[in-house]
Amino acid sequence: MFHKILIANRGEIACRVIKTARRMGISTVAVYSDADKYAEHVALADEAVHIGPAPSRESYLQADKIIAACQQTGAQAVHPGYGFLSENESFAEAVERAGIIFIGPKHAAIAAMGDKIASKKLAAEAKVNTIPGYNDVIHSAEEAVGIAQNIGYPVMIKASAGGGGKGLRVAHNNDEAHSGFTACQNEARASFGDDRVFIEKFVEEPRHIEIQVLADAQGHAVYLHERECSIQRRHQKVIEEAPSPFISEATRQAMGEQAVALAKKVGYQSAGTVEFVVGRDQSFYFLEMNTRLQVEHPVTECITGLDLVEQMIRVAAGEALAFTQSDIKREGWAIECRINAEDPYRNFLPSTGRLSSFLPPATTMHASHCDERYGVRVDTGVKEGGEISMFYDSMIAKLIVHGKDRADAINKMQAALDAFVIAGIQSNIPFQQALLAHPDFASGQFNTGFIAKHYPKGFTGNTLDHHKDRLAIAAACVAHRLLRDRNAQVSGQLAGHEAATGADWVVVEGGNHTAVHIDRAGTVFNMKIAGENITLNTSFTLADPVMVGTQNGKAFVLQIRRKNLGYEVMLAGARRDLRLYEPHVAELAKLMPVKAAPDFSRYLRSPMPGLLTDVLVKEGQAVQAGEKLAIIEAMKMENSLFAEKDGVVKKIYGSKGQSLMVDEHIMEFA
Repeated sequence: MFHKILIANRGEIACRVIKTARRMGISTVAVYSDADKYAEHVALADEAVHIGPAPSRESYLQADKIIAACQQTGAQAVHPGYGFLSENESFAEAVERAGIIFIGPKHAAIAAMGDKIASKKLAAEAKVNTIPGYNDVIHSAEEAVGIAQNIGYPVMIKASAGGGGKGLRVAHNNDEAHSGFTACQNEARASFGDDRVFIEKFVEEPRHIEIQVLADAQGHAVYLHERECSIQRRHQKVIEEAPSPFISEATRQAMGEQAVALAKKVGYQSAGTVEFVVGRDQSFYFLEMNTRLQVEHPVTECITGLDLVEQMIRVAAGEALAFTQSDIKREGWAIECRINAEDPYRNFLPSTGRLSSFLPPATTMHASHCDERYGVRVDTGVKEGGEISMFYDSMIAKLIVHGKDRADAINKMQAALDAFVIAGIQSNIPFQQALLAHPDFASGQFNTGFIAKHYPKGFTGNTLDHHKDRLAIAAACVAHRLLRDRNAQVSGQLAGHEAATGADWVVVEGGNHTAVHIDRAGTVFNMKIAGENITLNTSFTLADPVMVGTQNGKAFVLQIRRKNLGYEVMLAGARRDLRLYEPHVAELAKLMPVKAAPDFSRYLRSPMPGLLTDVLVKEGQAVQAGEKLAIIEAMKMENSLFAEKDGVVKKIYGSKGQSLMVDEHIMEFA
């Protein structure tokens, strides 16, 4: 077994690998860029080596620097995590040539499976179901349009070396095929250094289901059941679960056997994932094989009890798998939510900055201790006070729960999301909460078009049912009562001679006014809200970011904080801004004028922090609605900005290569 390994990655996955290595008694080496000098993975490792500036192309994608760090520290092996160089066959080969063990498949298998075109051909040879498409290199956008017409729309245009939703577009007509091909090439070239693109038939109403495989150098291979990854936004996974609520045992076995057959065909060694698209009739087709550890591997660890990182290390060290297919169990139900630094209320634009608060829910399961079951686990590489950079991926944590069945897992996840406190940046937690609460998700009736179908105009917040609506109002009343009681105490009033703290209020939200009466007896708050009796029992204090208690005897958890002159209450994907007034003040408040928002319609402003990679117009130029004006790159994604209406460019403030803050002016129109 190795005595020291280097992790060629950062963030959550670097921390994840370090924890398993530590449990196995293996020393670890971290690598870091300028932006990650104080990162959690650096602090967690036994040693750390600086490898370059913040941009990944100058640090984490520099294979020679990674190998030099191994030689400098005496690391015997490299674990690549996911992303960056994890599926780069040249890196794996260079590592092997340097006499270092690559903790993953051999470079030949990466080359065969990492190349989406070659993998399709090999899958067909291994008698794996494949989807119709054109698997040779396409040289121009015009050629792409002709191929798409022959296959029949809709088609999927995908970068051969792609992954993580980058270098991928769906086209429904010739114009979308033409522009999609160009965009895929550009993203693939920037992200992977390989601009080859292929086209395949897009299966409508599909499920995205993947099979986890493990294989050793002795020729043994097993599958560890499936993961359902159909809840996606822009082809990036949002929620994953294991097992799938959709497929039958017969389909599960057939998919697993085909995945193993493919692994054996390419002489695969290590953990890998074979992805399938599954139709409504449970017909399934091979999509691709990911020759690395997947982001969503924890849900498989929960239901099988196997530490996949440990298995990768053992296989790389030459050990045979210690179990056969019949030994693989499937216990309970696991769900994972990806917690991303993005603002769901602003079309999921990246959110960067300092984490002023980062308080995950209480955990009972931990990475590298896969014998811990039926609880909550948080895998992360950030901590409170840390900086979320624009240079790297937006995912800052993974929230995983394990339940006895799917309903139990959903309930655990909803409570955990409600208790997950993040401040200083925006996160997608409200959106995750809304997805979990959606009846179609609860019933398992969804496909990869779920988000596009139910949120066609983006996310504006969840609508609470009557029970939770009353809970939000009651929580604000409890906080306000505690504030009034504290103010009375701080003012030095004698016991029994306090000024009245008030028991009758009006809760104001927009134009809605709700009458409330409240009485307090210790931790019990009895309220009459619009004539309805509500009792909250909670030990909440004004210093707590999370309120936990019971509402009419039913347990709840929510977040509440003082905001301006009112309270912001967050639960179940809803964000409520509530103000509480004495009844006569509420009447006066109705007479207050509403301040008009500033007019920025003459400006193009940056919707996110990022790098202005191109300005496509000049001062004095006439532009039409829908015309592309500028391109911003943030968190490894290219974002185009378009004109909302016809106009003339009066002044350009931004320049190519400039780092922008959110809402910073890029140009002004006459």
